[in-house]
Amino acid sequence: MEASSIDIVVFAPLAPILGVLLFWFIQLLFIESEKYLLSKIRPNHEPFCKFTNFLGIFFQTVCHALGYTVTKSGVSNFDISVDYGKVSPKKEKKGVFEWISNVFLFIGPFFIPAFILLVCLFFLMTKGFEIVNSSQLLVIKYTFGEQISTFGASLLSFSNGFLDFLLNIDLLHPAHFGFLLLMIFLGMGIRPSYIGKEKKEKVDMLYDLKNIKTLILNKPIYLIILFTIAYIFFYVSFWLEQNWYVSFFIILGWLSIISIVSILIADTILILIRTTDELTGRWKVIPYITIPTSYIFARVFFFYIPTDFTKPVSILILILSTITVTYFLLKRKSNKFKTKQDIKKIKKKKKGGKDG
Repeated sequence: MEASSIDIVVFAPLAPILGVLLFWFIQLLFIESEKYLLSKIRPNHEPFCKFTNFLGIFFQTVCHALGYTVTKSGVSNFDISVDYGKVSPKKEKKGVFEWISNVFLFIGPFFIPAFILLVCLFFLMTKGFEIVNSSQLLVIKYTFGEQISTFGASLLSFSNGFLDFLLNIDLLHPAHFGFLLLMIFLGMGIRPSYIGKEKKEKVDMLYDLKNIKTLILNKPIYLIILFTIAYIFFYVSFWLEQNWYVSFFIILGWLSIISIVSILIADTILILIRTTDELTGRWKVIPYITIPTSYIFARVFFFYIPTDFTKPVSILILILSTITVTYFLLKRKSNKFKTKQDIKKIKKKKKGGKDG
């Protein structure tokens, strides 16, 4: 089977780029879910929501400062608060330098926090970092289909390794427990937040995409230059028979997967907070106490009765215990289910009265 020269020259370089864009869009959707949940708990948890907003602004401000550092503009002033962040450069640079700084500002928060977690995973994960090489002929390996297959296979391998690590995470191990806390912390902040003098009440995915669209359309020549550099990088990798090009985008894909999982875990915590808001008094604390108590009980139990699946089963017991206790409390100590039951009773009484 021979590959088309047009496929290799024109379409193959686009494969990993499209793959990254797909995962980046999925990440945007998860960010929207996090913003939605935060808006729902905001009336009862204003300080917590302000803290998460601070995290988002902090990461974006750091990314902007990093952009000025990369372009050698320098940083003269770094201001940040709960609703506002601003970085002032030492040297005002226009043109491509200003554009690169804005790229770090708008796109950096999607990847830089996840990069911190990726560095940690290099020391914690034992598998999943392999870049899959095609076993087919060299000319076939650099087609659109093989590039997207290599990209997908490597991301699948990483996802399996990452999931295996999370299922077997040891919460009694300081490094594992610290990583989980860092993952939750960063998961709350892996989202673009508005930076400016005026407070914006509506900052959603469309607002983020509009900023990125403006960044691209204002200077389309820079985007063309980036694509040209990407194609040159692909051709160099092709001539040297290396997977450097697809490897670069695979790492970006890893960062998106880390971000998506981090936001998903953060969403789970936000759902628990929103659910326990239905409870009153000391009953609100019980589900949170159940989390460490059930896990420690499971680990002690399996210490005396060891199995090959001690860690994943302990995590499963933690999850099921928390869900069960929360459901029981909602049913017994709140009006969430009682209202529905009362409505059913009223309907039955009315029905019985009509029959009589």
